[in-house]
Amino acid sequence: SRFETCWPALMKDSHGVIIIFNPELPSHLKEIEMWYSCFVQQQPLLDSQCLLVAHHKPGSAGDMENLSLAYPLNKLKLIHSNLEEDPEDVRMEFIKYFRSIITIMNESRDREEMSIIS
Repeated sequence: SRFETCWPALMKDSHGVIIIFNPELPSHLKEIEMWYSCFVQQQPLLDSQCLLVAHHKPGSAGDMENLSLAYPLNKLKLIHSNLEEDPEDVRMEFIKYFRSIITIMNESRDREEMSIIS
């Protein structure tokens, strides 16, 4: 992609990655593997620092329950967003995700402080 030269700057010191995709586009399903590989595995971030969001357009009759992703994407937290029907659900999932990132950041900071002390 024409933005690949910017990726290292985007990735620097990042603590989490949210990948939003359209589950009805087969090309997106291939692309999210690449995003995961570049932004999560190569950093490296933990899988728990990555959130997948399958975004369903208004009126799309996408089958939300039966989206099965292949390994390694199937290990990631996946939420479905359909802002027409259930924006509150998505909001709650985002809050949970951000809390988990903050926990990971605090734990790694504590570990660094302990290693400096000891």
